[in-house]
Amino acid sequence: MTDPHVLSFRRAFPRLIKDPVTELARMGTEAGGRIVRLDIGPFRPYLVSHPDHVQQVLKTDWTNFVREGMFWRPLRRVTGQSILGEGEAWQSSRKILAPLFTPRYIATLGESMADVIAGCVDELGDHARSGQLVDAGRQMTTIVDQAVIKVLFGGRISRDTAERLSPELATCATSIGFRLLFPFAPYSIRVPGDRAFLSAVRKIDEIVYPLIEQARREPNGSKEVVSALLTARIEQDGTADLRQIRDDLVSVYGAASETTAMSLTWLWSLLHDHPDVSARLREEIHGVVGGGPVRLEHVPRLTYLRMVLQELLRLYPPGWIVPRQAVADTEIGGVPVKAGSQVLVSPFTTHRLAEFWDRPLEFDPERWAHAGDRPAHRHAYVPFGAGPHVCLGQHLFYLEAPLVLANLLSRYRPVLTNPQRFTRVPGASVRPKEKLMLRLLPAEGGRA
Repeated sequence: MTDPHVLSFRRAFPRLIKDPVTELARMGTEAGGRIVRLDIGPFRPYLVSHPDHVQQVLKTDWTNFVREGMFWRPLRRVTGQSILGEGEAWQSSRKILAPLFTPRYIATLGESMADVIAGCVDELGDHARSGQLVDAGRQMTTIVDQAVIKVLFGGRISRDTAERLSPELATCATSIGFRLLFPFAPYSIRVPGDRAFLSAVRKIDEIVYPLIEQARREPNGSKEVVSALLTARIEQDGTADLRQIRDDLVSVYGAASETTAMSLTWLWSLLHDHPDVSARLREEIHGVVGGGPVRLEHVPRLTYLRMVLQELLRLYPPGWIVPRQAVADTEIGGVPVKAGSQVLVSPFTTHRLAEFWDRPLEFDPERWAHAGDRPAHRHAYVPFGAGPHVCLGQHLFYLEAPLVLANLLSRYRPVLTNPQRFTRVPGASVRPKEKLMLRLLPAEGGRA
């Protein structure tokens, strides 16, 4: 048996209050990947970051570490019983959704996504001509949301409706921060963020349910996810449970939109700090795309862009913590873990362990240039999780994100006007507390 590295309440609590995302990662790296026991008041979760331990929890012993417990309660109030759940509901949703997120199926939606993204980028022309600054977080969210909504709902949703839906999802993602940091707070007591969260969930339901009803009344054989879900549910269950379909759609929407938009938001700070990467990226995009619109066929040829995205996901993984609850007494790395214990897998920490990464805090896309340069341990890099619960949206990300960036950088040269140390704020994904403001200059040889 091995004792975990224990951080007392006096040491852990002030650090987590000050900067929870950064400090949690620092606790794991200071322990060198050892299991860390966090004493945070009424409960004491285990922080897991070593690739061996990540592999055990997420893959080899995954049935003993389930997506249940106090950390999941805030999310379940919006996602319900769906692909983000456990048991029969998860198995049913996974069986139906997995074929809709294969590379081949996603590619069938790629041209329409490319059109939507190009249209959104075109709308930024007035900002570029007038010199008006652009809120990077808001614009990344707007562009990504429009593309994801196209995939989910096709032509069934108007632009006005779509623009009402995305802010409510953003509210859900940002208003659960308190409950993630203090999951032991009883739900009988209102805490900061609760009122906004519950209001946003109601508004999401008011938008999504009518869209499902419309798709059920007016089947058109199209490939958008809501139609495919309805068809698959009827074939599998003999009926279409609207609540189940609502839960699946909202879960996929949240996972595909929130995480992609926030990852791309962080990229502008990294590119500002690494002008050589920015220049090489623009050069590749110009060489591949030229002066025309970005199409699906361009994406496989943007090899350096993919390296940039891989490195972006190393430093800013979509799931900064992956909570699990132990079902039975077990051991992780020789540390005894009792049934019911909360386990926090931390990709944010794993991706910064010096044992597995050369210069782990440095943004260096070149580390992905050759297979031999990558970490020897397969689970040292888990931006989309691992095992049976691995995120279905990874193929969508590697189509959507290149289309967004290639469209922007073929048209404009975004300049960060307020470089600083941006504070990492926990939520459904890691957000910057401060706004990242961009000035859009014409790209050399671009169409702006």
